[in-house]
Order: sequence, then C-alpha cells, then structure tokens
Amino acid sequence: MNEPHKNAASRYLLSLAERNAQAYIALPGARAIILVGSAAEGVSDYHSDIDMCIFYDALPSEEALLAACQQNQGDKRQLFGEPGQEAGIEIYHVNGVECQIVHTTIAAWERDMATVLEQLDVTSPLQKALSGMLVALPLYGEALVRQWQEKLSHYPDALAQAMVRHYMAIVPVWAIQERMQPRDATIWLHQLLVEASYQLLGILAGLNRLYYSSFQFKRMRHFIAQMKIAPPDLAARLEALFHNDIAIAAAQLEELTREVVELVEQRMPEVDVTALRSRIGMRQQSWQPL
Repeated sequence: MNEPHKNAASRYLLSLAERNAQAYIALPGARAIILVGSAAEGVSDYHSDIDMCIFYDALPSEEALLAACQQNQGDKRQLFGEPGQEAGIEIYHVNGVECQIVHTTIAAWERDMATVLEQLDVTSPLQKALSGMLVALPLYGEALVRQWQEKLSHYPDALAQAMVRHYMAIVPVWAIQERMQPRDATIWLHQLLVEASYQLLGILAGLNRLYYSSFQFKRMRHFIAQMKIAPPDLAARLEALFHNDIAIAAAQLEELTREVVELVEQRMPEVDVTALRSRIGMRQQSWQPL
C-alpha cells in the first residue's frame, strides 16, 4: 500500500488508480504499472486526471484493452496508436475522472530513456516522461520500476552540459523592446518573454540535474522548489515578467539572465557563456538623419 497523500483529491485518485490497475495486471505480458503526474506527487485538485503507464513484454490486443476498460466501467473511450506499434495511449472516464493510460513495451521505454541519457536529446518531450518516472508510484511490478528510477537518478554530466549549452540561445528582449513597441508587436514581445523564461529554466534544469521539457509545462513553483542552484525568488520573478509593462519586464529578464550566466560560470565553467554574456547590456541604437 502506498503512503497517504497530502490532500483528499490525490488520495481519491490514487485509490481509483489502484482499482483500475487490477484490470491490467492479469493481461498477458504486463510487467509493471505506475501512477505519475499530480496524483503521484500528492498535489491534485478536483480538475486533475489520472495518468498511468503500463509496461509489457508485448502490447495486448485491442480486444484485451477494451475488456479492461469495460471492467473498470470506463466510458467515452478513445484509443490513439496504430496496430503493431510498441506504444499507444488510451483515454476514458471513470466516475467522471479522465484516465489517461500509456501502454508501451519495456523495449520501447528503455529506448526512450536512452534517447535522453545516452543520445543527449535535450529538446524531447520524453524528458517529461523521465521526470515523471522518477517520482512515479508503482502499482505493480515495483522491482522493475525501482530499477528504472535508480538508473534515472544518475543524471549524466554530459546531459547537464548539453542542456545548459542548448538553452543559452536567448533572444535579448531588453535590446529590442524599445524599437519594437511602436511597431504594434505586443504579442511577439510577450512570446519572446515566454521563450526566454523557458530557456532560463532549461539552463537551470541542467545546472540542477533535473529532467525538463517546456511541453505542457505546469507547476512551475513545484519544479523550481527542487532547484538548489537558482537566482533568489526565481518563481515570483518569472511570474512578474507577465504582469509588468514590457519595458520593466525586459529589464527584469535581463537581470535574471545575468544572474543565471553567473551561476553557469561558477558551477559549470567548462561551458562557454561568452555569446550570452555579450548580449547583456546590449541596446539597439536609433539612427539620426544627416
């Protein structure tokens, strides 16, 4: 039995997930089942869904999956994935709760892990799955799940450096905002703020050895709370970017960028920050007619 969770919504979803899992344990080739997402971390609310992953030697038939859904009294069922593939997604509702279930083979999952850990894919949404696995609650096949968690807990130095290098391509909003404001570019400037915020988080994820993807990025404060290396009050300062005048936000972003560059210089000196540091203080100058 898993440890009690922090709130009633999470406890309810955990109980429902444990019940749902029983229908899949008996399927041929089922080796492990995990609960991930907000329910696994104990931070659910009454809009949250259930996110489960089920790992097999080989995927069961469509008929077997349908029977499991019916056993769970699921409705509004949708199935995504082509026959013969090694992974697919099933969505249905139980008691009004959306249940999202990833079905995948062990071989496909271990290839996915290698894509990040060995091939150093820093942009793949798979990083979100790896992050989820680290905090997953095993509902079945705990020994196998713990093996994967142990492997993922050893974050490669090469991946950390690749993350920092990749996410340093920040557009200096502070250098162009004065020129762009009269050009009715509000949406674009805010898009640049969003992208720069994601990139700062990516740099810090590398410094802190955290798996990170901007895909469907949620619970920013919870993510930042895991960081031991970060500018002070980072979450509040990132949020403030989107509540201030663009000129103020651009200056705040520049200061955050400067602090992050200094952290990279201190904690990961083998990474060259020259290009990003050169953009700090940059301003595009207007011309005057002769």
